[in-house]
Amino acid sequence: MKLNLPPGPFRAYLFDCDGTIVDSMPLHFIAWKTILNKWNCTLGKEQFYSWGGKPTREIIASLNEMWGLKMPVEEVAEEKEALYFDLLPQLKGIPEVLEIIEAEHGRIPFAVVSGGRHESVIRSLTALGLQDKFATIVGSEDYANSKPAPDCFLLAAERLGMKPCECLVFEDTEMGIESATAAGMASVKILEAWERSS
Repeated sequence: MKLNLPPGPFRAYLFDCDGTIVDSMPLHFIAWKTILNKWNCTLGKEQFYSWGGKPTREIIASLNEMWGLKMPVEEVAEEKEALYFDLLPQLKGIPEVLEIIEAEHGRIPFAVVSGGRHESVIRSLTALGLQDKFATIVGSEDYANSKPAPDCFLLAAERLGMKPCECLVFEDTEMGIESATAAGMASVKILEAWERSS
């Protein structure tokens, strides 16, 4: 399936990671279900996908609030990430995005702009041999306000020396698209595997 890109010319491509470059959302969901079982806490698939782009620690804080729990945020976040890392051998890329990365790499700079932490992003990219394709990685440690705030995309543009209007964003979630729009950037919506098959 080919992606329909909006008319440019764009001077930089900014990619979300999970669900956009890598088909990692099903693996993250398995990791979440495993860790939350220990706390008698459930996270439905619909809720999980609607939170795509939300940092792990914010998800745990939200679940604590929703369920009246006291899960230790750092401890649960680290355990959830470790479970995800164990699943990385099963990770696959999103074919139509990999095609763009392959075709355009070296012509214009790329950045990864993620709600995940650097370690998670780097491990996911490394699992697919993509870690050298990106000029910069913006992870959740780098900004105060997460998506749908525009901060993460504006930071990536700044690091690449680009104006927002010169950047094209690739995103799989509504929250990410909102974030890109708020940053004054054009965007392309990547369909999740479940959206493609329905």
